[in-house]
Amino acid sequence: MSFQLRAYQLETINNIVTSMKHGNRSIMVQQPPRTGKTVIMADIAKRTTDNGKRIMFIVHRKEIVDQVKATFEKQGVDMSLATIGMVQTLTRRIQTLSEPAVLFVDEAHHVLAKSYRRILDAFPDAIKLLFTATPIRMSGEGFEEVADDLIVGKSVQWLIDHGNLAPIDYYAPKQIDTEQLKTKRTGEFTEESIAKAVKPKIYGNAVKHYQQLASGKQAIAYAYNVASAEHLANAFSQAGISAKAVSGKTPKDERDQIIRDYRDGKIMVVTNAELFTEGLDLPNVDCVIMLRPTQSLSLFLQFGMRAMNPREGKTAVIIDHVGNVERFGLPTDDRQWTLKGSEKSIRTSESVETIKSVTVCAECFATFYRINDICPFCGAKLITDKEIEVVEEAELQKVEQRKNRAKQLLEDNALMAVADKTPKELTSMAQLQAYAKLHNFKHGWVYYQAKAKGLIHA
Repeated sequence: MSFQLRAYQLETINNIVTSMKHGNRSIMVQQPPRTGKTVIMADIAKRTTDNGKRIMFIVHRKEIVDQVKATFEKQGVDMSLATIGMVQTLTRRIQTLSEPAVLFVDEAHHVLAKSYRRILDAFPDAIKLLFTATPIRMSGEGFEEVADDLIVGKSVQWLIDHGNLAPIDYYAPKQIDTEQLKTKRTGEFTEESIAKAVKPKIYGNAVKHYQQLASGKQAIAYAYNVASAEHLANAFSQAGISAKAVSGKTPKDERDQIIRDYRDGKIMVVTNAELFTEGLDLPNVDCVIMLRPTQSLSLFLQFGMRAMNPREGKTAVIIDHVGNVERFGLPTDDRQWTLKGSEKSIRTSESVETIKSVTVCAECFATFYRINDICPFCGAKLITDKEIEVVEEAELQKVEQRKNRAKQLLEDNALMAVADKTPKELTSMAQLQAYAKLHNFKHGWVYYQAKAKGLIHA
């Protein structure tokens, strides 16, 4: 663990302590994925058990239980004073559970479910610490009923800039018929509609694009059901790339062996359905392949950031075959989190307005926030989704990562300010530079125009 990451974790712990000193008893803690929230919770748990008090830790997947126990033991938590279990198990045993002084909830964006509420309500005197990367629900419900305070972690871009997360190269093809997608009662897309929307050729293309963009990198591919995960694993294997498919149906012993082989570098690609999303630690993932569209921001960030564990010189590769980036923006975007409910909006730190969908240019596959009808990367005229034809052999180009959303907005505004002007109407160096950028003029044009206007003297 880097010194900077540990300092960040200690800062979070201090913020929690400060919130408690202000009288808050149920605190939601927003932490971006890959920042060690289990270590933060283990540190607080150790302080609690060192004082002879009990803790309880609630997870929602059995795969995470052993991982949490191992981390807590490593951090020196007195496990005789710890209850760690799945929400489905603990909610059935409430009458037999000892009351904790501190109750942790992992992936706490699920906390509004009745099973969680039943446990929280059973221990009214416990301090509740609710950890999640994404305090938002697809339903738009808020968390004010279960939390007194929200502690927001650093932005993803800050963590990248300080070496706590790896930077990303993001690729986004246009190979899905989004009009085919239908939602079920939970708000997520149905498997049947995904099968219709995602063309069969995408499996072969997924292999080809991996070879082009991430060859030699260990990858996790997110498929939408078991059959598609197996199909994709077979396609990789036939191309000479070691791959295995796993899902909730895979026997535990076999799944554990696949995970060990992956960590040992014997398997390059793991394809899966509904398994490696939240919590499970696979530190050597360098590439993520998305073949499952989702309506959930939480799931999207878990998908995309799975590959962002840092390593010297590493750049993570995210290959989004299903246009998730168009619904949510890039994983590196700043977002404004709140306990209040919303109308299913995703918010940025610069504005309380709903984010506009990211546009993917049909010509160059660049991904950006649309300000007019021209692609800022290749100059092509932008067209609507209905006009876009699915291309059998579409090639991908890298999505330019936005280093700073606020800086980008300023640049976009500068371009818009000169879009309807002529060179004669430009009166400053900033306007000349924006105009040149908008029209792809060479730097020399700015110099000669500025000299002619008396803005520079030589």
